[in-house]
Amino acid sequence: MANRWHRHLTHGRAVLRRAFPAAALRAIETEVGAQEARHHGEMRFVVEASLPLGAILRGASARERALELFGRLGVAGTRARSGVLLYVLLAERAVEIVADRGIAERVPQAEWQRICDAMRARFAGGDFEAGALEGVRAIGALLAQHFPAAGANPNELPDRPLVL
Repeated sequence: MANRWHRHLTHGRAVLRRAFPAAALRAIETEVGAQEARHHGEMRFVVEASLPLGAILRGASARERALELFGRLGVAGTRARSGVLLYVLLAERAVEIVADRGIAERVPQAEWQRICDAMRARFAGGDFEAGALEGVRAIGALLAQHFPAAGANPNELPDRPLVL
């Protein structure tokens, strides 16, 4: 427990800016937009340096935080129930993917886990931008397979990564 506290207390904005500088965030935004043009899914990329104090005190996991943000950010409210949240918690090097019902019914959890594992492997080597882009592309490929673009394809969620 003390080790977890330490990680969260020492992972502030400076750590986040080093891992995801402005250029990396722009590249992720561009890639989210490019991928969303291929399918009717909606992606939201969120990166957080550390959990809020209340979440740490509750013993919340990265998964619990991702589920909270999934609802709060409106990812659960897309028209086709095809929203996907890609959440990165730097303090724990955690990656979580939360998919809405429409996608979860078609894509097995093992697929999302494979993407998370690949991203974590890139992050372990310090390659945060490439890991994030790889994850966005992999999610895009799954969404294009199950929700291919056809007809009107409005952008329901911001493409810009959210930095908390």
